[in-house]
Amino acid sequence: MGRIRLLCVAGGIACAIAFAPVNAHAAPAPLNNLDDVPGRTSITFQHSPSGTRVGTANEGEARPALSISKLYIVDHALRHGDGSERDRMLAERAIRFSDDGAAEELFGKYPNSISATAAEYGLTATGGGYWGSSTTSTADTVTFLEAKKRTDPGSPLFGWMAAAGPVAADGTNQNWGTSTLPGVIGSKWGWSDFGPSSVASASFGSDFSVAAQTHGTAADQTADVQGAFGPEPTPPTPSPLALPQITPDEQGLRALIDYFGQVVPLPR
Repeated sequence: MGRIRLLCVAGGIACAIAFAPVNAHAAPAPLNNLDDVPGRTSITFQHSPSGTRVGTANEGEARPALSISKLYIVDHALRHGDGSERDRMLAERAIRFSDDGAAEELFGKYPNSISATAAEYGLTATGGGYWGSSTTSTADTVTFLEAKKRTDPGSPLFGWMAAAGPVAADGTNQNWGTSTLPGVIGSKWGWSDFGPSSVASASFGSDFSVAAQTHGTAADQTADVQGAFGPEPTPPTPSPLALPQITPDEQGLRALIDYFGQVVPLPR
């Protein structure tokens, strides 16, 4: 298990992410049968150390990317843009506050940012042209986050997700969906501004990434995500034998390892 250390640059919120091997809350364990998740919601979860993935049957379905697309735009701008201070400022606002105006300006400057990111990371359900009408899947979002953790853990993207504002630029609360799971360090949310309600969220912890998309409300998604994950394990009754004491964190880790030992990894 690990801890995330946020190494913040003086005078700014941008942070580098460092993964340290110390005790932390266990990653949330998905229930063995994700078929119970309503079809309105798709969910993907990956355990980083083992690479094991689990998800709903519809995890690969292309759905409205909403503001999850800002992850792809910002990643491209940071790594392939001109390196300007304005790009960095816009990128921060797009992630921390889901600022549409910031995303609009970045996408106008880098109109191929979503398609280029999809091609680079192998995101097969991600694309669609204009950022506001683009698509992605929960499987793609988790693939992206896990690849970033392996190849670019110092990206300010993670620091901005970890320092997301409680309220977005348009006044929407950012406190639902995958962000409600134990062990989450940073999140990005998305929601529709017109038409039928549609929401998305994606989060990372020190040893997992998780994403959800819902044809419904933020409350619907929170209920479905909570229903898909089991409770944190309860420490066992102490044995009368003189056995070594086990901390709750170790119990959580062992339970998670035991769980993933029974799951066949999905193709990646």
